This record gives sequence, structure tokens and C-alpha cells, in this order.
Amino acid sequence: MDSICRIIFLDIDGVLNSNFWNDTHQRELSDGTLIDMDKVALLGSLVKRTGAKVVLHSGWRFWFDGNFKPLRMEAQKLVDMFQKEGIELYDVTPDYTTEEIRRTKRFSLVKAKEILGWLDIHKEVQSWIVIDDLDLHNEHVRHHQIKTDQEVGLTRQDVERAAAMLL
Repeated sequence: MDSICRIIFLDIDGVLNSNFWNDTHQRELSDGTLIDMDKVALLGSLVKRTGAKVVLHSGWRFWFDGNFKPLRMEAQKLVDMFQKEGIELYDVTPDYTTEEIRRTKRFSLVKAKEILGWLDIHKEVQSWIVIDDLDLHNEHVRHHQIKTDQEVGLTRQDVERAAAMLL
């Protein structure tokens, strides 16, 4: 991979969609149909402003093959929305989940380790942030996190804070 300076570790559910938006549709957030284009546009503005690369640390990363080609309709829809805003998926974090974590859906327990594992391999990263609605159980990662409200998703204020942390 080429030289990179800024990274956005991106979660999807609770960031690019929200429970508030979901409530009117009565569907499971993670079914992939409820990505909010306004939230994608906000992310696109952050990417354009900072030149940051997007690394997916969401469970959605399993919906892509090794070359980041979508394996599911929902993933294709996400890629199409990203392309409209000039966002390219740069990479995904490694998978440190266990059978127990997958069964109980307690992914937040390993997300910080996955992010730090990715950073260990990519020493060229100068600044990074994590955009996620969950507590990731790690003090170091917490200092880099923009914690979204899952009821609202990504906001303009989140983008301003994120840009200040990246630049």
C-alpha cells in the first residue's frame, strides 16, 4: 500500500444510519438498506477536507472480498453511495473475533485491538480517528474516537471535531 498520512476507521451502523431514521422504517439497522445519503455526504466532506483514507472496521467489512469488491447487495449500495461522494474504501481491519464474540454480537470487545493491529502494520500513519457509536473499551483508542449517537448518526459537529483531530 502506498504512503498514507491520515486514516478514518469507520463503523457503519449508528454512524451512516441511525435508530432515529430506522424507527420510521421498522427494520434491523444492519440489514444494509438504511444507509443515509446525508450522512455519507458528511463523511465525503471530511474525506475531501482532510485527504484521509477510509478503513472499514465495521462488521460490514465481511461483506467484501479480499479486493474490496462487494459480496452482498448492501455492500454494493454502500460502494455506490461512497462513489457519489468521492469516497474510496482503502482497507479493512483484521478480524480478531472469536466464536463467542460472533455468537453474542459483542464486537466492541475486539474493535480496538483490530484497529491497533492495523496501525501496527501501517507505521506511516500520522493521524487517525475512529468514528463509531460504541464504547471500544480502550483508553488510547478513546482519545482518537468520534463517538456518534446511534439515535442520530454522524453530525456536522462530529465532522468538525474529526477534521480538527486529523489535521
